[in-house]
Amino acid sequence: MKALTTRTGLLATGATILLLWLALPGGGGFWPLLAVACVPLFVVVCSGSRRQAMGFGFLTGVGHFLLQLYWIIFVLGHYGGLPLLVSVPALFLLACYMAAYVMGFSLLARFFVHRFSFGLCLWLLPSAWVAGDWLRSFLFSGFPWMDLGYGLAGMPLLLQSADIWGHYGLTFLVVLVNSLLALLIVNREGKRAAVRLVAPVALLTLLVVSYSAVRWQQVHSAESERESMTVAVVQGNVDQNQKWLPERQQETVLNYIEQSRSLMLGTPRPELVIWPETALPFYPVAHPLLTPLQHFVSQEQVMLLTGAPWYQRDSEVQGGMEFFNSSLLFDTRGELVARTSKTHLVPFGEYVPLKRFLPFLAPLVEAVGDFSPGQIHEPPACQKAKIGVLVCFESIFPDISRKWVDAGATLLVNMTNDAWYGRSSAPHQTLAMTRLRAVETRRTLVRSANTGFSVFIDPLGRLQQLSPLFVPWEAADRVQIMEERTFFVRGGYLFAPLCFVVTIFACAGLLRRREGKRERKG
Repeated sequence: MKALTTRTGLLATGATILLLWLALPGGGGFWPLLAVACVPLFVVVCSGSRRQAMGFGFLTGVGHFLLQLYWIIFVLGHYGGLPLLVSVPALFLLACYMAAYVMGFSLLARFFVHRFSFGLCLWLLPSAWVAGDWLRSFLFSGFPWMDLGYGLAGMPLLLQSADIWGHYGLTFLVVLVNSLLALLIVNREGKRAAVRLVAPVALLTLLVVSYSAVRWQQVHSAESERESMTVAVVQGNVDQNQKWLPERQQETVLNYIEQSRSLMLGTPRPELVIWPETALPFYPVAHPLLTPLQHFVSQEQVMLLTGAPWYQRDSEVQGGMEFFNSSLLFDTRGELVARTSKTHLVPFGEYVPLKRFLPFLAPLVEAVGDFSPGQIHEPPACQKAKIGVLVCFESIFPDISRKWVDAGATLLVNMTNDAWYGRSSAPHQTLAMTRLRAVETRRTLVRSANTGFSVFIDPLGRLQQLSPLFVPWEAADRVQIMEERTFFVRGGYLFAPLCFVVTIFACAGLLRRREGKRERKG
């Protein structure tokens, strides 16, 4: 095999970065390119030296995540108050961290291709990729942003197998197809090997597509047989720079009430109104602005779910107080009947890890103070539904929605404030990731965002009503209440850990082969 040149490697790296950007939501969004986007990188990994595999893998990861996460500069600069001299290096360091997983995959992939048969490598490569994505979902707090499977979000008909193996399964399939094409290009085992590679991939793809078509028809046909309720969403479009000003609090609450009241004229009338994350920009304990809110829900005989900061006394914590990013459920009498709190907090946004040692990052924490994580217990009961609440970026973590459904939730609600992202690619990316939560759990997911996107997502992952960005918006829709627990909820979520175990066993096999060679030489 001809030695790989640096120029060829850089061209392949650039091609993969560009193709992934064109394929994924927030970039071009042209999902068919996912089938070939990683092929240039994989060919380089298979053909080059160990150093080249690591180097080009790392460069691909850095370029890819810089394009995916460029909006972080806006968040850190505009809202965190950090200068470009700090926010740009912060973005670069995050991209380097994310790229380390691509580099690790590239090194493993090269070892696999040079030590194992292509038939085995065909399955080891996607397993190693998914293993890396899974590790990234929880290491150092976790940041599973825009895994490749999310690129299929714009084609709901292809998403339906996610109720078996989650979005990680879709990522596995995408990487499997790319691995097949790359191995065919560098094929050293002849035409018979090519047939042995193509046949299982074609069969698995056919099975996935067939299953998706069948499940689509099953779920769609059963719509009329399920319980349903009318839910309303309000998007207040409150300026993030003005949101926490005391003089704007009353105006904010009254505007939300006015938008909500306009929905009460519809038929059928909403049974539940949902406001976004921290729609109440104050601690509501005994706050006077609760009075107009309670008057509204009792007068209109509607339940209200809203986001708000919360505090409670706890003598066991430093300072004697705990703060939470919460959702509050008010019944038709205006009484607070349930509260849940965000379980997965944003590092450097809602709390500062090791703040004692990093005091210069404290301004990134909102003025309401450091938050404590909540816990998932019995989902709040609301009319015919039990609600699992995903606050902010909790919608990108499949395990949180799965735990809510496993605890009995029949409806998922994502309340968020995406004003931080501005008019960047981030709102499009979070929407794509949120759609997979509906399919994995077979739950209607209602999303209420301060500035958008607010949306009703049905259990098939279809967008029923979608708000524009940065405008006041309100809408109501009849949503399905589903009780079945999908295979993903019951056990399919273990697919990604299984890929990790397979990768570990493959690495152990590499080590045994290496030791065997040393013994024979000795």
